[in-house]
Amino acid sequence: MSVTDKLKEGGRQITAGGSAGLVEVCLMYPLDVVKTRLQLGQQDKGMMDCVVKTLKNEGIGGFYKGILPPILAETPKRATKFFTFEQYKVAFTHSDIPVPVTMSLAGLFSGLTEAIVICPSEVVKVRLQADRKSSVKEQKSTAAMAREIYKTEGFGTSGLYRGLGATFGRHGAWNMVYFGLYHSCKDVIPDAKQNPSANLLGRIGLGFTAGSLASIFNIPFDVAKSRIQGPQPDPLTRKYSGTMQTISLVYKEEGFGALYKGLLPKVMRLGPGGAVMLIVYDEVYAWLKKNT
Repeated sequence: MSVTDKLKEGGRQITAGGSAGLVEVCLMYPLDVVKTRLQLGQQDKGMMDCVVKTLKNEGIGGFYKGILPPILAETPKRATKFFTFEQYKVAFTHSDIPVPVTMSLAGLFSGLTEAIVICPSEVVKVRLQADRKSSVKEQKSTAAMAREIYKTEGFGTSGLYRGLGATFGRHGAWNMVYFGLYHSCKDVIPDAKQNPSANLLGRIGLGFTAGSLASIFNIPFDVAKSRIQGPQPDPLTRKYSGTMQTISLVYKEEGFGALYKGLLPKVMRLGPGGAVMLIVYDEVYAWLKKNT
């Protein structure tokens, strides 16, 4: 493959990945707000209680608090996810390595790379989602929140990159299961040319399964990330700092179930969201390959 062809191929992967991320976040974002609030332990009794309180006190707009950072970040984030997955897949492909292991390793490393890209926007997003006192109009803008964090806490792991370790765990674990399962099992899906409907349903089902199982697998890291990046119980003292310290503390104080807070809205988002991403990626990539 020539250099020009490699650049074109990379461009297709980046464009298709970015498109997949943008569509997914626009459709599924309200569930992410509910998930984060449950993980922060803000006195909600469950998913429906959180939904009712948010709707009553903040209106529909409350479900979209903090959406700008993901919108701005989803295109480069998902582009990074899918593009680097393809590169790592090539790097790990070897006759002595089973295909499921190759796909899982490629997913793991694509997730770790993605975490570096996404961490600052996640810190801003979590802070905005945690705010239950201000209406959408009264709330600080994304830029103002980012400036405040940078000014008071800096750019590193005590500021905009706070919770990087937990973000590594969340994205690495999710992508490892998601890509590993999907690409190891997609050969059982009926051929698109012979049975288009069965092929589409098969891809939706496999994408949903992969996204759901990945969410169950990685949620303790997600809970830790929300606790580390979000407001602390005592503003003058940092209770949650490191990944394993936070997981251990949550388990000790609140029990094993607390490590799975927000699982239902997470699965409701990333189960269908996982299917949406893969289908949008495949369709956009196929269209680009045909027309560019």
